[in-house]
Amino acid sequence: MHKIQANLSGTRSIEVSDAHLETIKHYSLLDNLVDSNGIIDEGVLDKLKLNIRSLLEGTGNADKQLLDLCLDVIYNNNMKAYGLRELVALYADWLKKRKQLAE
Repeated sequence: MHKIQANLSGTRSIEVSDAHLETIKHYSLLDNLVDSNGIIDEGVLDKLKLNIRSLLEGTGNADKQLLDLCLDVIYNNNMKAYGLRELVALYADWLKKRKQLAE
């Protein structure tokens, strides 16, 4: 289990499991999410939420892993732009470690 800081002061956090990270990878949720300027703000978080909502509405059956990701992380009351930045950094680090283990 990983913990990301959800706000600048560090008073709020969100727990992220490897299953959550696998779901992000499976659906490529963070691919091409951030514009070329690299800024992650509330608009980017809203874009992610809309992409996930589209996935959920587009499939006849809701994927339990995707729903868990939504409830636990993306739609968590503490999730703001800062938390999304931390999630993106955690995901990149997680992918890097997985790649190193595979080699």
